[in-house]
Amino acid sequence: MERTPIPVLTVPTAPYEDQRPTGGGGLRRPTGLFESQRNYLPNFVQSLLSSVDLRDRQGCTMVELHNFCSLCACLLIFKSPIGRLVIGQNGILSTPAVSCIIRKIKAAGGIILTASHSPGGPGGEFGVKFEVANGGPAPDIVSDKIYQISKTLEEYAICPDLRVDLSRLGRQEFDLENKFKPFRVEIVDSVDIYLNLLRSIFDFNAIRNLLTGPNQIKIRIDAMNGVMGPYVRRILCDELGAPANSAINCIPLEDFGGQPPDPNLTYATTLLEAMRGGEYGFGAAFDADGDRYMILGQNGFFVNASDSLAIIAANLSCIPYFCQMGVRGFGRSMPTSTALDKVAKVMKVPVYETPTGWRYFSNLMDSGRCSLCGEESFGTGSDHLREKDGLWAVLVWLSILAARKQSVEEIVRDHWTKFGRHYYCRFDYEALEPRTAYFIMRDLEALITDKSFSHQQFAVGNNIYSVERTDSFEYIDPVDGTVTKRQGLRIIFSDASRLIFRMSASSHVRATLRIYAESYEKDPSQHNKEPQAVLSPLIAIALKISQIHERTGRKGPTVIT
Repeated sequence: MERTPIPVLTVPTAPYEDQRPTGGGGLRRPTGLFESQRNYLPNFVQSLLSSVDLRDRQGCTMVELHNFCSLCACLLIFKSPIGRLVIGQNGILSTPAVSCIIRKIKAAGGIILTASHSPGGPGGEFGVKFEVANGGPAPDIVSDKIYQISKTLEEYAICPDLRVDLSRLGRQEFDLENKFKPFRVEIVDSVDIYLNLLRSIFDFNAIRNLLTGPNQIKIRIDAMNGVMGPYVRRILCDELGAPANSAINCIPLEDFGGQPPDPNLTYATTLLEAMRGGEYGFGAAFDADGDRYMILGQNGFFVNASDSLAIIAANLSCIPYFCQMGVRGFGRSMPTSTALDKVAKVMKVPVYETPTGWRYFSNLMDSGRCSLCGEESFGTGSDHLREKDGLWAVLVWLSILAARKQSVEEIVRDHWTKFGRHYYCRFDYEALEPRTAYFIMRDLEALITDKSFSHQQFAVGNNIYSVERTDSFEYIDPVDGTVTKRQGLRIIFSDASRLIFRMSASSHVRATLRIYAESYEKDPSQHNKEPQAVLSPLIAIALKISQIHERTGRKGPTVIT
C-alpha cells in the first residue's frame, strides 16, 4: 500500500534583528525568550540551514537535544532537500561526539541544542550552535551569513506531522511532499562512534590497570546532570573498570538539577567536598555538553585550566596517538596563561596565540599547524577533533598518572619546579547591563592606549609594576590572513606579569566582564603561595583603573577561578 506523503508547510514569518550568532555560529538566550517570541527558534534554525549551500544540503545534519525542545527535530525539515538527519539516541550527544560523527561520516554539518555551561531549563538559558563540515564551530564568515539571512527571512518550512522515535536505534524513512526521495532519519548510539575514536588514541589497558590493578586509585567523576552521564558510565565505568559509584550526577536533567553545569570551584562543590575528604586520588567534572572539564587531586588539590594545558603538553609522550602522529604546534587563547609557552620553548614547537573561541584553533589544525589547543575556561582538545573535549582531557590525565605513577599534586609540583609557576586567576562579573560593560571597556581602552599610560608605574604595597606595553589584541590568522580585531585589552608589565580585560555577551541580554591576572615565579621556594595573595596587587591595579565596582555597584566578582 502506497504511503501518503507527509505535508511540508511553508509558514510566513517576520525577521528578528537580534539573532546575530556569537562566536562559533551559536545563539544563546533565556529559555523564556525562545518560548515567548513568535517563531524565534524556527526563524534561527531556518536561517542557519539556509546558510548551507544548496548542493551540500543533500548531506547530513547532526542534532543534539538536551532533553528540551525535541520539536526542533521537526523544524529541521524544510523545502530544500536534505539527504538524512542523524540524531543521538534519546536526543543525547555530547559536543565532542557531534564533532566526531560529523568527521566520521563526512556530514555537511551539525546543530547542537545546548545551554553549554549556563543554567538550563524553563528558568535558565537555551542555545543553538552550528558545527560545520570539519566538525568545528562555524567560522565568523558563516555566522555573518546566518545573521544576514535572519534579518530578511520571510518564511520557514516545517513538517509538523513528522514523528520520529528517538529511542529506537536504526534508520527511519519518511515520504515528504515535493521530495524526490525518502527523507532518512538515523538514530545512533550516543557513545559508540566516539568511544571507538578514543580507543584509537589511548592505551586503554594502562588506564584500566590504573583503575583496577593492585595499585589502583579511586576516582570521582561529576557529570553535573548534563549530557556526559552516559559517556562517564559507559567509558570510565563499563569500559575502563571504575566502580559504578565513582560517577555522580549522571542523569541528564532539563535544568541540570537547578545548578549551573559549570566545572569550576564555585559550582562543582559536590565534587570538591568529596575530594577534600582524601578518599579519592583523582576527580573531574564536566559541563553540560561535555567540552569543558575540571581536574582535582587528592584533598581537593585544584589544577587550573592553564596549568592543565601546559602539563598535558609536557606529557604527550604518554599518549600513543602523539607518539604516532608527532607534535606540530600548540595553540592557546590570548587570556590563557603563558605556561604553555614555556613548554613549547623546551619542545621547540610554535605556539599560536588566538582570540577566545575554538573556531580559531580549527583553522590551525586543518592546516596541520597545531596538535594541541586550550583555553583558560577549562576547554582543551587536540587535532583528533575540531572541538574541545572534556573526556579526552580526563583520559589524558589518567594516562599521565598511569605512566608516571605519581599523584596529581606531585605531577603539578614537578611541572612547576621544571618550568616555573604561573600564578593565575580570573574574576568574572556576570549579568552586567550590556551598555555599562561596553562603556567600561571603551573608557579602559582609551586609558591604556594613551601614550601617557605607556611605561607608567604602579606601586602596591612593596610591589612596583612598570607597564611595558599595552594593546587591544588583534589576531592575524596565519592560514588565510583573516584579521580579527578588539579581542580583549592587555597590559603587560616589565616582569612579564599580565592584566587582561575582556567582555563576553554570549546570551545577549546580559554581559560578562572578565579580568585576568597572571604573574610568573621561577623560584621553587615561592611556589606554595595562594594565588589570590600573589595576585592581589595586580587585581588592585585592575580594579583601580577599570572602576568596575564603582560603575556597576558590585562589591566583588560573581565567580573567581
